[in-house]
Amino acid sequence: MIGQLPWTGRRGPLFAESVALGVLVVLDSVLFLRSGPAVGGLAGIAMVFVPGLAPVVAVLAVLRRRFPEQTATVATAVSALSLLGTVITAVIAALGQRLPPQPSTAEALAIALVVGAACHRLAPKPAFVQAALGGLATVAAPILRYGIGSPEALFAAAAALAWGAALAVGLILRDADARARAEVVEVRTAERLRLARELHDLVAHQITGIVVRVQAAHRVTERQGGDTTAFAEIETAGAEALSSMRRLVGTLRTDEENLFAPPSGLASAVDRAVPDDGSVRLEVPDGLADLTAAPEVVTTVHRLITESLTNVRRHAPRATEVRVSVGHDQRNSLTVEVVNDGAARPARPGGYGLIGMSERVSAVGGTVQAGPEAGHRWRVAARLPLGPA
Repeated sequence: MIGQLPWTGRRGPLFAESVALGVLVVLDSVLFLRSGPAVGGLAGIAMVFVPGLAPVVAVLAVLRRRFPEQTATVATAVSALSLLGTVITAVIAALGQRLPPQPSTAEALAIALVVGAACHRLAPKPAFVQAALGGLATVAAPILRYGIGSPEALFAAAAALAWGAALAVGLILRDADARARAEVVEVRTAERLRLARELHDLVAHQITGIVVRVQAAHRVTERQGGDTTAFAEIETAGAEALSSMRRLVGTLRTDEENLFAPPSGLASAVDRAVPDDGSVRLEVPDGLADLTAAPEVVTTVHRLITESLTNVRRHAPRATEVRVSVGHDQRNSLTVEVVNDGAARPARPGGYGLIGMSERVSAVGGTVQAGPEAGHRWRVAARLPLGPA
């Protein structure tokens, strides 16, 4: 798990919203009760229920974080309750009775919050409906509750400004999420293309070895006067398979990319990935060279260590200790750890390098975790199967 600063999680914004809404609810309630008595029986009845609309709206606005899948329902309820309070005031005034005007600052903030959430999370059409409904409730409240000619009706301009700001923030967050999803897809696609190219190199390496052995057997059998028809067919099939793979994977390879020479084994993969200049402390078991693993696991170990050390140089240039540990547990799994002490602050969750790394490790049936540890350390730990995935 990757750590988060206290304010960057859900608790910080939730606390700020709750405090702001609570203060505005209290302020609105005090202003409502001090604005004079109700005149008329219907107004007296409404006087009991109307002050409770603002707290309910505020609670609903906060609950949208707890139930993000119900954003549309919460946004509809908030706007509808605000409009209900406005309609009640207008109807009572039309009947010649008097209900003290309801301040709507808490409702305006609550509507701004749910409109922003709707524009961020909902599909385009529902988001448009919620934005329009929230804008209507926000602007109508000061005008109809205080009267179009009253100075308090000017509050509609400030409420509309808050609504517009929430709309803009929601759309910005929506665009940011879309860009992040596109980048994740791009990273995964790039990693899969690299895996496809390496697959060609690995399989070509194996098929070439098979063809060479068949050719040798062909020559020996030919000298002994035996039937070489099967050997010739195997040679032809192997050559055609290599040609087909080169043509297919050649379309995926960039001009500047060279053929990948697969490591001969786990020990070779680790040695090639770890520089021998003393900047990295390497810990490997004595029998690493005797362990056998599938070629794709060997290349994954090489890429995992290479990518982790590249991230250390890029994001932790002040690290004084970098350690690469390779081990073998009782579950016939290979464990790989890369630890450095240069993590000055928690990294952004879900980094794209980690996404590509996870894509590669998962493809061979392994798991990988990355995150901070005590002492400003950053640890990447992977477990890969030595046997069949």
